[in-house]
Amino acid sequence: PDKCIFFLQICFLLFAVLYIVSYFIITRYKRKADEQEDEDAIVNRISLFLSTFTLAVSAGAVLLLPFSIISNEILLSFPQNYYIQWLNGSLIHGLWNLASLFSNLCLFVLMPFAFFFLESEGFAGLKKGIRARILETLVMLILLALLILGIVWVASALIDNDAASMESLYDLWEFYLPYLYSCISLMGCLLLLLCTPVGLSRMFTVMGQLLVKPTILEDLDEQMYIITLEEEAIQRRLNGISSMVEYQTVELERELEKVKSKKTNLERRKKASAWERNLVYPAVMILLLIETSISVLLVALNILYLLVDETAMPKGSGGPGIGNASLSTFGFVGAALEIILIFYLMISSVVGFYSLRFFENFTPRKDDTTMTKIIGNCVSILVLSSALPVMSRTLGITRFDLLGDFGRFNWLGNFYIVLSYNLLFAIMTTLCLVRKFTSAVREELLKALGLDKLHLSNNPRDSEAKPSANGHQKTL
Repeated sequence: PDKCIFFLQICFLLFAVLYIVSYFIITRYKRKADEQEDEDAIVNRISLFLSTFTLAVSAGAVLLLPFSIISNEILLSFPQNYYIQWLNGSLIHGLWNLASLFSNLCLFVLMPFAFFFLESEGFAGLKKGIRARILETLVMLILLALLILGIVWVASALIDNDAASMESLYDLWEFYLPYLYSCISLMGCLLLLLCTPVGLSRMFTVMGQLLVKPTILEDLDEQMYIITLEEEAIQRRLNGISSMVEYQTVELERELEKVKSKKTNLERRKKASAWERNLVYPAVMILLLIETSISVLLVALNILYLLVDETAMPKGSGGPGIGNASLSTFGFVGAALEIILIFYLMISSVVGFYSLRFFENFTPRKDDTTMTKIIGNCVSILVLSSALPVMSRTLGITRFDLLGDFGRFNWLGNFYIVLSYNLLFAIMTTLCLVRKFTSAVREELLKALGLDKLHLSNNPRDSEAKPSANGHQKTL
């Protein structure tokens, strides 16, 4: 009983910290106009709490694998230390089971409930209110559950058409939910396969926007003078346009915001110190390149292991257990490198997710994100974070064998799926990096050959200059 109470206390403290951090993140992006004192305000508040819970579970799923790796190394380094006796295999195993349980709960119950509750108005003929909206939400959840159950039955009949597999679907807790979560995890891994290579190449652009670039053959004073003239010209045009021309006013205001943003960046670059410009930026870019290269190298080595050793499969090796053997060849240093790569892959996958054209509208904006979009973002982050431990184990980033329901996925034992996943990840990451680092050379070759006018490249600068009403292009 004492161990159980202590385990619950540890879980509650960890989750409370994650919940508070998630709440501040969501309220930072949530639209302030939704905060009203009426029935819709109560619905929004309930949806906000459910979304915060889901985001906290997502953060817990991301942190669980690094926490398990570092806990194993600590137990190996200090096996007889009294102060770390609470950090044992039962605690880690229980955390994995809780993360799997809460991920299922959020994905199949809480988030659908939050969405339908937010969109519900109550059935016609019933008295409007919270109860009517809850009733409609529950009916929609039941219909959704029946729809998913039918889809899973059809998928099971197409893939494994025998009496035993069909009868096992009646076992809701032991088979149906793990099987359904296995399908969701497979889709999450496929989404990571699409997002992570794009994010790995996109990280160089993102860090280039956050850091101050070196000023090589650039005159910042001249650029500041030009941008100031452009800002004054747009401001004079705004003052000269009457309020009746609404469209032109909106367009000029957008141009003015872009010019002010460029001016702010120039001022920041001008105020930056020499070491920040000439040392931090190259060091960060080299670090990103090293981490990306190590990731691709580990995936290539894992492909070789898969071809020559059956124990390299994500499913099939029981593993030595927590605190019995090191998970890395290089000990504590290798475990630290694995943790860094796992966090790097997660950040890259999120960046790549919002960089894809299909998910661009999901990008949250500060103080201007509706609750519906917040729910969609929370579901997406939950799917990515739940699939991250599986992807890390499948790609060979870590040798940690997944515990609990995370290791019960049937497709992890399929050699062809795992091998194809590794090959596609290595090829797509390499192609994205080559395309990223050769884009400047490609642009110069197109200009030299006179093909830049055909708009063969997707450089965003080509679309910024728009022709005016008389057909001439406006430039400063």
